[in-house]
Amino acid sequence: MARRIWLPYPDLAAAEAALGPLPDGLVADLFLADGTWPDSIAEVELLVAPYMHPAPAVMERVDEMGSLKVVQLLSAGYDNFLPFLPEGVQLCNAAGVHDASTAELAVSLALASNRHLDTYARNMPSGTWGNDFATSLADRRVLIIGYGRIGEAIERRLAGFEVASVTRVARRERTGDVPVHPIGDLPTLLPEADVVFVITPLTPDTEHLIGAAELAAMPEGALLVNVSRGKVVDTDALVAATASGRIRAALDVTDPEPLPPDHPLWRTPGVLVSPHVGGQSTAFYPRMQRLVRDQLARFAAGEPLANVVA
Repeated sequence: MARRIWLPYPDLAAAEAALGPLPDGLVADLFLADGTWPDSIAEVELLVAPYMHPAPAVMERVDEMGSLKVVQLLSAGYDNFLPFLPEGVQLCNAAGVHDASTAELAVSLALASNRHLDTYARNMPSGTWGNDFATSLADRRVLIIGYGRIGEAIERRLAGFEVASVTRVARRERTGDVPVHPIGDLPTLLPEADVVFVITPLTPDTEHLIGAAELAAMPEGALLVNVSRGKVVDTDALVAATASGRIRAALDVTDPEPLPPDHPLWRTPGVLVSPHVGGQSTAFYPRMQRLVRDQLARFAAGEPLANVVA
């Protein structure tokens, strides 16, 4: 008997153009989380969630999915889906899909902020020639908080910028050729960091990991780059720290999100905001398609799935 899956494409032709023929034993319906639902809601066993759709819209009728076994996300972050996941259903994220794109944006945010490209862009409508002395990535001390796949990808992209040093932090200490500090070392590491990249997952342990004390520990003129989740950083503390002019911030994620038009972060000098676009580039599609093809083949063959996070 064929096993039912849902794919986030407008029609089967588009799905097959992207993914190729389905593995034997699988039959697909299409699901875009646009308010319409396939009739096979009681039979679906594997659901590929549409990218960048809120979890409540995707999981609104999960109680009717009596056969559901797997939810496959197209994002690396998965915290927003955990409250909706039924017992016994596996949740798989898209680890590896967004490494290149998110790392590229993280370094771009650091460069744009350090070299004042945001200021120069704002000067263009008035024709203001406001050149000034900026900060280079060269000779800067870098701290990467959340040294997983994306953290490693950020470090690889920094290799050509002649940074002075790279220090790595993860939940647990790791030794070897690339030493990684435990998260408990942050109080001693932050005062020695000129550029701090935050790419740790959002968990109960990492919510507000970067608060007033951590921001105060950063050297004057340091830059915080957050490409993880907005709630990893205490927004009120960040507003206060950046408003003082003591540190700067480049943010692809915020709390709240989307950032309201009247929020002070939009207008704080030294703050650069991009609208959560770390994974949204041409690098997304080929990597996403490879992941989904592989997962469908594993599912059809009864093999263990990749990237199981819950």
